[in-house]
Amino acid sequence: MTHPYIFGIRHLSPAGAWHLRQFLTKIKPRLVLVEGPGDLNEQLSDITRPETKPPIAILAYTKEAPVRTILYPFAEYSPEYQAICWCKEQGTECRFIDLPSDVFLALPSGRRDRAEGEEKRMSAYELLDRQAGEDGHETFWERVMEHARDSDGYCRGAALFGSSLREISLQMEQEADWPETLVREAFMRLQIQEALKEGFAPEEIVVVTGAYHVSGLLSEDALPMTAEELSSLPRVEASHTLMPYSYYRLSARAGYGAGNKAPAYYSLLWEALQRGNLQYVSHAYLSRIAGYQREHGTPVSSAEVIEAVRLAGSLAGLRGGGAPVLRDLRDAAVTCLGGGSFPAVSLAIADTEIGTAIGSLPDGVSRTSIQEDFYRQLKERKLEKYRDITAQDLPLDLRENRSVSSQKAAFLDLHRSFFLHQLRILGIHFAGQQKVNQDNATWAEHWVIRWTPEAEIELVEAALKGDTVEQAASFVMKERVETAPDMSEIALVIEDAFTCGMASAVTYATAALQAMAVDAASLEELAATANRLSVVVQYGDIRHLDAAPLEPILCQIFYRACLILPGACVCDDAASKGIVTAMEQLNSAALAHDFLDTRAWLDALEETAKRDDLNTKLSGFAAAILLERGCIDGGQLNLEVRRRLSRGVPAELGAGWFEGLAMKNRYALIARLSLWESLDAYLDTLDEEDFKRALVFLRRAFADFTAMERDEIAENLGEVWGLNGQQVSESVNQVLQETEQKLVESLEEFDFDF
Repeated sequence: MTHPYIFGIRHLSPAGAWHLRQFLTKIKPRLVLVEGPGDLNEQLSDITRPETKPPIAILAYTKEAPVRTILYPFAEYSPEYQAICWCKEQGTECRFIDLPSDVFLALPSGRRDRAEGEEKRMSAYELLDRQAGEDGHETFWERVMEHARDSDGYCRGAALFGSSLREISLQMEQEADWPETLVREAFMRLQIQEALKEGFAPEEIVVVTGAYHVSGLLSEDALPMTAEELSSLPRVEASHTLMPYSYYRLSARAGYGAGNKAPAYYSLLWEALQRGNLQYVSHAYLSRIAGYQREHGTPVSSAEVIEAVRLAGSLAGLRGGGAPVLRDLRDAAVTCLGGGSFPAVSLAIADTEIGTAIGSLPDGVSRTSIQEDFYRQLKERKLEKYRDITAQDLPLDLRENRSVSSQKAAFLDLHRSFFLHQLRILGIHFAGQQKVNQDNATWAEHWVIRWTPEAEIELVEAALKGDTVEQAASFVMKERVETAPDMSEIALVIEDAFTCGMASAVTYATAALQAMAVDAASLEELAATANRLSVVVQYGDIRHLDAAPLEPILCQIFYRACLILPGACVCDDAASKGIVTAMEQLNSAALAHDFLDTRAWLDALEETAKRDDLNTKLSGFAAAILLERGCIDGGQLNLEVRRRLSRGVPAELGAGWFEGLAMKNRYALIARLSLWESLDAYLDTLDEEDFKRALVFLRRAFADFTAMERDEIAENLGEVWGLNGQQVSESVNQVLQETEQKLVESLEEFDFDF
């Protein structure tokens, strides 16, 4: 022999894995060379540890930001994985021979996984499919290759498929990654040459590579990479780790182009090959769909399953003979178990074909320090059972559990909350917080937890920020503080630091907030900051962090807001929306904390309510807050209503003031008959044009009132007008006539002469 054995495979092929093992057992090589990054050979021992359960993946990543990654996933039925396992069992040397990961990551147009190369050849696949007469290359490959009878036939068929695909791709000029392909193959030839120089005979070496590369490695015209070419390859400093993977991520639905549409189904095929009975696939596939249907409330009889098995066999015979393939089995399932309706069995098919399997690794295997900390905390916080591809609910009660014996157990949910919030800060999509409906309490949280390989990648990317989850979260918070555009953003960091249980982050964020508070700020910014600090001070105790250091700065910010409130109310109607929110936030803070200067707040509200040179809606809203707090009695309100809604006051100003007043205390306002008498008298003084002006604001004022509230207002007006209140309500609330509707719609474009 002048060259080693080249065994071409598909990256996720049960038959490829099976026949490769048979081939290796027959040849008994001394060295097996596997397509995979040449700098990751140290991972081989961990891949074959008894505790390692596929699917898994090798993840290589750059050490500097922005982090770039490249993945090499393995299922149990991956030929590469089985080759590595065979070598471990037989004591045979095994090596990866593809370009090192630090070169892959440095290539400017290099692929980040096998998906891109597969996508670029899709048109070539379609051409092959049409020539084969099948409905897709998955079906074509399975019927021809996955059911191959012997290892030699599989090896020759895969090589022919790969060379045909290569030829067609080049003819169609679809090989955008062709330069990379040539570099990879030159490097692999160099690794083969090095092995021969070490004394291995060609017949003692088996090379396991994608079928696409077989003809390239066997070409007599192609040469190994030279030392000069090797030294000229671009490189970037990189690290690598093993990580659990999932069947969903292997499936084509998750975008992995070198995967397959049905990884769980292919696992059944791998099991069937081990049993030596391809018919096992039909029985297992259809039985599992029936089992899923039964578990979810749809009765399926054994007779229907038997009929489906028979139908699948008949379809296989009509379409080429041999054992049924996935297309045959799915058609049989739809016909016999779904009553001819695919939607009826779609969930069962997805569960059976894709599955929810997640791999696992032994503790301490090839992980970054932050990954180690993540998995340690999963165990410590009793969250390991939530590391599943299926989303699960996790309700938390942050209060002390007095029914347990240890302090650690008593605050388990609190520390779970700290951990999950730290992951949220890092942008690691392992858990998502949901809203909880609770009255005046912050001790309850609700999370939805779902593990994905993407979360593992995000963990690896966070390794640049710290050695532990908490350290990395602290790094992110410091960056946010240093780049914060305003005080409210720093206050948000303080709030996040409290939810994460990170006292040190609270300290440095508070110092930054004090420094920024010296400069001038808008009312909205001051109010938003005060609101966030108020929440932290109110509920800091539940998280066992001392919020007392925040009180002085909250007092300072609140007092400044009180001083600038009247001046901030000199604004147009569009800007008033933000001021209303700010006034609400400041009022809530004043009600929550007795250490704030309440007198300064009430003085600011009184000045805003009385002045005539401010936005009248905001003056009305200030009056509404004072009324709610009991600082305005009925007589004072009546006087202010008469003043604001008096003859000579422009319609938009009077109606705007009433709009602000109506934003709070609705039931108290509805109950005051004198208010509606004043409003009625005011409207009677307006001419047609002014009435239209007022109507624009009044419609907005009453837009959020409930039907019951509007009904009560109509009854009040009926009493004012000396009419039957119920009849007035029916008249006011009836459906508008077409002419009336057009008139109302015309108000939306009313010209205020601005």
